[in-house]
Amino acid sequence: MKRYSLNTLILLGLISVAGIMVIQGVWVRKTMELQVKNIAIQEKEDSLNIKEFSEQCHVALRNVLEQINIEDSDSSDLYGAVKQIRSNRFKVDINEELQPYYLETLLKKAFYAQNINQDFIYGIYDCFTDSIIYGNLIKFTKEALYEPISLDESGITSENLSIKNDGHYFTVFFPNVEAKSIVPVRFISPWIYIGIIVLLVVVFFSYSLMIIFRQRKLSEVKNDFINNMTHELKTPISTISLSSEMLMRIESDTDFEKIKRYAGIIFDENKRLENQVERVLNVAKLDKDKLILNKEKMDVEEILNQLKDSFELFQKKDGAQFNLNIGEGSHVITADPVHITNVLHNLTDNAVKYSEGRPVILISTDISEKGLTIKITDEGIGIKKEHLKSIFDKFYRVPTGNVHNVKGFGLGLYYVKLIVESHRGEIHVKSSINKGTSFTITLPFS
Repeated sequence: MKRYSLNTLILLGLISVAGIMVIQGVWVRKTMELQVKNIAIQEKEDSLNIKEFSEQCHVALRNVLEQINIEDSDSSDLYGAVKQIRSNRFKVDINEELQPYYLETLLKKAFYAQNINQDFIYGIYDCFTDSIIYGNLIKFTKEALYEPISLDESGITSENLSIKNDGHYFTVFFPNVEAKSIVPVRFISPWIYIGIIVLLVVVFFSYSLMIIFRQRKLSEVKNDFINNMTHELKTPISTISLSSEMLMRIESDTDFEKIKRYAGIIFDENKRLENQVERVLNVAKLDKDKLILNKEKMDVEEILNQLKDSFELFQKKDGAQFNLNIGEGSHVITADPVHITNVLHNLTDNAVKYSEGRPVILISTDISEKGLTIKITDEGIGIKKEHLKSIFDKFYRVPTGNVHNVKGFGLGLYYVKLIVESHRGEIHVKSSINKGTSFTITLPFS
């Protein structure tokens, strides 16, 4: 994907997310305003209903007191005798002799007259002991006004019980009237829901951008691999073609040396071409779930000595150095000798290829509880910090511009990490530009 297209996509995505947030914010604000308005109306209605119910109860209880205190001429005291404890509970002080049946009858008629169509519980209390003397639950029906009196457990009825005027009060409680109706209604803020929605949108958008960037990176790596592979395959093919053409131009069979030389070039280039193709195919087949390791006892010290001999034989550059520092202790581990040898050769080849001028390589080993540690250090061009996290990816090659003409498919370090981790080992890299790179491998003994 082109950078212009990607930037356009990101811009449109950000505009879409911002638009969603603005629209949702407006909707939430409107919803909250409407919700607050409805709650205010509801609270006002509830307040009016409670106030109306309270007034009706006060009037009814005052009428009851007027019926009981028929000899009391001061009606102002009757209002003070009626006290509202809660929205559904009232207390009434009395000084007259009181019969429960008479009180019950008065309460039923007074509430019915005020359209208080509620069940109620009344109780008569002694002021001195603050204990209940008599109480009853009255179910609201029109017929209840004329229901016969029933006996309680002691056989006493409200009709034959008489309470003297030595300090009493009675209470009336309406069980079906909710006292909590006067508490303001609370609601869950819609901002919680809009926050969740916006979070999901942002997460989805971020994940989509991550996938796009990853696909873009894979596309760039793929194009780089194809270009490198084309170059790597084109060179031996061109050499083979040129050598074949030169062979065809030889008119005399007596020029055996030329024929042998061109045939050798064709053979070498064909072998090189075969190796390149084989490398791509083999690494493409490698997979952690499919890789089969033929483990056996092997001496890493012996392989490192062979590696040093090979370096000194083929590296004829002036001043080229290969320093080997073998730590104390046994270097025998249980591993696949073929793959471990390839890992060490790959890292050494990279150290040579990415060295300016004469290569200087140091390989040191150390024994610890974790296993055998092998450290390969060079004094080459180094790797930039931003590339270190990607050098082990398949087909990835560190861009070097035109400074170094290093060929490859970006499979070497991928193969190295795959083999090391398949042996339950670890690999780490440190690098500084123009100072060199250091790879550290730790392999378990078994």
